[in-house]
Amino acid sequence: MTEALLSVEVVHATPEVQTVVTLTLAADSTVADALAAAADASPVLAGYDLASSAVGVFGEHVERDRLLAAGDRVEIYRPLLIDPKAARRARADKQRNG
Repeated sequence: MTEALLSVEVVHATPEVQTVVTLTLAADSTVADALAAAADASPVLAGYDLASSAVGVFGEHVERDRLLAAGDRVEIYRPLLIDPKAARRARADKQRNG
């Protein structure tokens, strides 16, 4: 009897480059399993701090113990450089004050 498999993608983007790793994993794999496999498969991801990065599946923040489904896209999020509210306030102040 063969083990059931599923195909997922792990993605990470910077302003310069987008990395997409397509993986075939066991059917009972978690987000953590996908991250570990992606780090093994991609030199770019191997050098990235995956342990402390926020992660999601199709734009929804998830925990690393979440089970994956076939076709899921695991996203590795970069930390924000500036709070979005603070950036909007700064732009509004700049427009107001010329």
